[in-house]
Amino acid sequence: MGYVSWVGRYAERNAVLVDVLEALGAVLFVKTNIPQTLMWPETYNLVFGRTVNPSNRSLTCGGSSGGEGALIALKGSPLGVGSDVGGSIRIPSSFCGTYGFRPSTGRIPYAGAVNSLQGQDSIPSVLGPFSDSIHGIKVFFQGVLSQKPWLRDPLVIRKDWSEEQYNLIEHGRGKELCFAIMWNDGLFVPHPPIIRGLGMAKNALIKAGHKVIDWEPLDHKTMLDIGFSIFSAGAAEDFAAVSADVGEPLITSMVPGKETIDIDPFLVVNKAPLSAYELWQIQKKKLNLRQRYLEYWLATASKTGTGRPIDAIIAPVTPFTAVPHGKSPNIAYTMVWNVLDYPALVIPVSRVDPTVDVKKPAHEFLSDSDKSVYELYDLETFKDAPIGFQVVGRTQEDEAVIAIAEIVDAALKAF
Repeated sequence: MGYVSWVGRYAERNAVLVDVLEALGAVLFVKTNIPQTLMWPETYNLVFGRTVNPSNRSLTCGGSSGGEGALIALKGSPLGVGSDVGGSIRIPSSFCGTYGFRPSTGRIPYAGAVNSLQGQDSIPSVLGPFSDSIHGIKVFFQGVLSQKPWLRDPLVIRKDWSEEQYNLIEHGRGKELCFAIMWNDGLFVPHPPIIRGLGMAKNALIKAGHKVIDWEPLDHKTMLDIGFSIFSAGAAEDFAAVSADVGEPLITSMVPGKETIDIDPFLVVNKAPLSAYELWQIQKKKLNLRQRYLEYWLATASKTGTGRPIDAIIAPVTPFTAVPHGKSPNIAYTMVWNVLDYPALVIPVSRVDPTVDVKKPAHEFLSDSDKSVYELYDLETFKDAPIGFQVVGRTQEDEAVIAIAEIVDAALKAF
């Protein structure tokens, strides 16, 4: 958990997922680094220090499962597990250049695993795999479900691996898919390498015989406000309860040398706590927004030319590739899918190339934060950083998302 106060605290029993993986023959040989509290998109704590990016030590590996992303990128393991409540699998996957999967809630067992904000179940944290291939993601998912984890964890949905979903029966059997690309979320315009990665996906998919349309984001600012309001409802009390035993200072910034001095606006404890009634109203708003987003997705059937709604969204993971340490507090492109509970799989596509990823002239900034993102881009700083994007499907379509991601990955490799 990245807490000094947890040093020497040993679990009395394995988490369910550990038992499941060992029953499948997995060899668990290492635990990897995470940030204090887990609620950061970078990886630093007062126990093990900072984890850096395997491609460039001056850049972050992301977080919160940053150590796992770095390990997989370094070929230290063919498979790993992280948690994701706002992007904590997908951001390290994208920053480090690996595949990573945030599944729907209730597919992978969580019982026995520790986390921050335990008891907050409006936007649940989920466990999911990292791998150096989509095949690894599929093997993990199939294997875990083959052990009937719903008999060990009451919150796991009783649902076997679905060959029907994986064979894309409801998606034209994968013959002519229609993808919607989100070029930006209306809040942050991505850096040139991210736009290039999306363009590569578009061109590769069209060449492979699929259709591509643009995705107009719906209420993403509202979803982010909902997410941060829910997380902050009791975050300060939660963090204090854990760290108070040994007087451990709370990390309030990821800037090197200023981790307990500066206060990053990203930190959820800066938000005012909510009453129970206020929290219920936020959760009600979230429920209504999920309904609206479903209807919005289904309405795309009139635009796809396939007679079906879009089969998946392709979107940035962050508006940038891996950034210098202390510069990564942006989960806008990932947390929306946690709020909606949509499965999302990250695919690495390229690396920053100074000959093509030149800085564009300033656009009309969407906000001061968007301006800050634009000003962050520097070719020398970002050279060779991995580029990735995420393939997003509707909730509980996990097998379909894996299959669709395989199609996207194959199209890119053949392009």
